[in-house]
Amino acid sequence: MKKSESSLPSSSPGTQLLKHLPLILIFSGNGFLFAQSTSTFSQLSPDSQIEIKVNIQDQITWSVTNHSQQVISSSPIALHLEKEVLGVNSQLVDSNKKEVNTTIDAINYKKDVIKDRYNELTLEFRDNFGLIFRVYNSGVAYRFTTNKKEDITVVSEDVNFNFSADHMVYFPYANDPANDVYQISFENLYEYVPLSQMVKDTLAFAPVLVELEKGMKAAITEADLESYPGMFIKAGTKKYSLKGEFAGYPLEEEKGGHNGLQSFVTKRADYIAKTRGTRKFPWRVIIISDEDKELLNNDMIYKLAAASRIEHTSWIEPGKVAWDWWNDWNISGVDFRAGINTETYKYYTDFAAEYNIENILLDEGWAPKGEILNTIPEIHLEEIIKYAESKDVGVWLWSGYLPLAQNMDEALATYSRMGVKGLKVDFMNRDDQKMVDFYYELSRKAAEHKLMLDFHGSYKPTGLQRTYPNVVNFEGVRGLENVKWSNTDFPLYDTRVPFIRMLAGPMDYTPGAMKNANRHNFRAVHSAPMSQGTRVHQLALYVLYEAPFNMLADNPTNYKKEPESTEFIASVPTTFDETVALDGKVGEYAAIARRKGETWYVGAITNWDARNLELGLSFLPAGKYEAVVFKDGINADREATDYVREVIDLSSGEEIEIYMAPGGGWAAKIYPVK
Repeated sequence: MKKSESSLPSSSPGTQLLKHLPLILIFSGNGFLFAQSTSTFSQLSPDSQIEIKVNIQDQITWSVTNHSQQVISSSPIALHLEKEVLGVNSQLVDSNKKEVNTTIDAINYKKDVIKDRYNELTLEFRDNFGLIFRVYNSGVAYRFTTNKKEDITVVSEDVNFNFSADHMVYFPYANDPANDVYQISFENLYEYVPLSQMVKDTLAFAPVLVELEKGMKAAITEADLESYPGMFIKAGTKKYSLKGEFAGYPLEEEKGGHNGLQSFVTKRADYIAKTRGTRKFPWRVIIISDEDKELLNNDMIYKLAAASRIEHTSWIEPGKVAWDWWNDWNISGVDFRAGINTETYKYYTDFAAEYNIENILLDEGWAPKGEILNTIPEIHLEEIIKYAESKDVGVWLWSGYLPLAQNMDEALATYSRMGVKGLKVDFMNRDDQKMVDFYYELSRKAAEHKLMLDFHGSYKPTGLQRTYPNVVNFEGVRGLENVKWSNTDFPLYDTRVPFIRMLAGPMDYTPGAMKNANRHNFRAVHSAPMSQGTRVHQLALYVLYEAPFNMLADNPTNYKKEPESTEFIASVPTTFDETVALDGKVGEYAAIARRKGETWYVGAITNWDARNLELGLSFLPAGKYEAVVFKDGINADREATDYVREVIDLSSGEEIEIYMAPGGGWAAKIYPVK
């Protein structure tokens, strides 16, 4: 372990303290008293471009620079316990530095191996607590640690992000329900305003993205959130600052919400967590980029998460799923009444088997309202599962949060025994400590029953998918479902979210619309929905957006009418061996290449501006390639379903020019010519 430059070997904490700090000694009666003094520690990133500085006076502050440019100016941090405050008038007893250069074998991720290189600074304090700071080439993170014998109550945590100028910021305001501001959907749009114009005392949820000078960006979020509430963001008390806020622990709740599936908090405690006295707290994370495209391929949250707690993971098989809810079960040309019934799900199964789609999902309605252990008379679940097994198709079940929380053990055992592959869990809509504990308990118990999980109605990922790889997706995004009832500017949102929300982890966005509209002829239709933007925009999302468990939102009838598009969607993997960020500007366009085996997949999208891009193919190993390309048709600006499919020859190292219509995209599958 490499020591700090200011540290020397010592035989006692007191001696160590004397050698660390320029102390002022005050005479008092029978001896000396330690008075708090100033001490500054710093740590550089492996490439020496990012530096974090920690200053210890009467309070602990931290600051960050990148290329000597200020990212975070001096910002205080503290952890308020019931009987003491950690970080105020704290006496340092030890400090250590170390360098780490290793790799992580990722499970069901956007790459198979992650280079994990960082420099770390650890500070230990007299009151049995510490701080760990990590500096990567792509950002910084810090966390508190405690080493106390008894359980502790955390009243609050001071998390501050002070800036030196009135930077522009992208942030999603939380909903503002009448009863509880912390009970939200985590899927609002991004406001784009100067820091000074954030509405005071109004919460946003992470990640939040701040624009700095010279094109630099800083994204604020958190990692390894366990047995602790999630962090909201709000305007700070200082000029040009942001700060964290946390939901109080739920004391009283009542059943409510959609079909009685939610649990609303009616009374919260004046503390945020009761927890173990010896533990590590969540990481506070700043992801830093010099160019926007770097944000498209960042691994910090996965790196900072706790390692997998599942010993054997071969049974975890993410993939795509034929989905029923978005398209309102509107299949046609069949001799039975389509809907939530056994015949319809056998039809979905036949469609999935025909196109090599791994799963089907029974969304809301297969069980009576508010229940999970019974089915409606029209559903013969065991028959559906056996039929799907005969076609090598997995069956997933949707569940509301409250029925599952109340019947967790019986439900997991029952459906695992029946052969269900996984559960889509919905309407949690909170991230207080009690709800975060639910995520971990369900993930652990589901793994014991070899069940996968998709957390819909969820807060943003914080690395749970690494700790429990049976968790294969999260919502926390304004997904395609919203076109059924709103006129959201989706091409704009679609080109913001991969630079912001996707930094946290995979997104249950649910793409795949076969009815596509330009901005002038779009309208929200609940039962026969359409997407904004072109057909190829939808195809490209299967490459661009991370989603180990990825849905085909439209209905089998529409997909069968569009076999070229459907075959492409079905061919795109949901996990990859390698990812390369090609180009992008927040809110304008994004382009990514991903590899599975020897085959590469490329996806690019634009906002409502038509765009020409040059994409370099240097990611391809030397050799000759063939590519199946989908591009916007010449009339795609008027008729958004217009596209061209072509097969072209490519070579490594060349550049290709692509055109994307307004709200358009470009997608390709590239494979070597043998």
